[in-house]
Amino acid sequence: MKRIRRIALGLLILLTAAVAALALLRWRGLLLLPQEPTPQVWEVFGVDVSAYQGEVDWVRLAEQGVDFAFCKATEGSGYADATFPRNWAGAQAAGVMVGAYHFFSYDSPGETQADNFIAQVPVTPGALPPVVDIEFYGDKLQNPPEREEVRAILDPLLERLEAHYGQKPILYVTYRSYALYIRGEYRDYPLWVSRPLLAPLDKAWTFWQYSHSARLEGYRGSEERIDLNVFRGSMEELLALGKSGE
Repeated sequence: MKRIRRIALGLLILLTAAVAALALLRWRGLLLLPQEPTPQVWEVFGVDVSAYQGEVDWVRLAEQGVDFAFCKATEGSGYADATFPRNWAGAQAAGVMVGAYHFFSYDSPGETQADNFIAQVPVTPGALPPVVDIEFYGDKLQNPPEREEVRAILDPLLERLEAHYGQKPILYVTYRSYALYIRGEYRDYPLWVSRPLLAPLDKAWTFWQYSHSARLEGYRGSEERIDLNVFRGSMEELLALGKSGE
């Protein structure tokens, strides 16, 4: 009986500690729910969009607290998102600070990927730095390329973008792409980390994508959901990040 009581007490202590830890994370804004726009702990809130969101009403998104947005511009060396020009102009007109992102390809040279992005995204004073989105697709999900192979593509891409826009590109990473290709390198590049629910406590992130499954008003496309993000800083610091290329 005493042994059972000790086990029960131990479990109660562990449960209490777990609840307290979750409460602390929640209080500090490091645990956010998927459908939680403009979380109170964070001053700066944003979204990211692509053709999947279709036609976007940027004024309506701004009315729901959206301060910034990343819009998909390109993918690889040949694809351009048809909604990008409209999103780029519409976000700025609505007072939403905007940046463009490029979906990284493991299958074409970094130089031609940079050319594709540069052809679509104008140099715009005050815009957020360009983003390189590093994740996996197709057969790369099961067979990710070697680190050296990826660096041979990624490094020239980053160099070309920085030279053209005058800003260090932002690196969008998943847990896996960070571990395979970024960890221990690229320390002076801002990180935009995708991790639903729980903040990436082990990384010096600048942007955190905390939800892939939210629903807001103000867009109509094939995808009903929209990604939610926060910036790790004040609005003044975000504006300063945009001015880094001026």
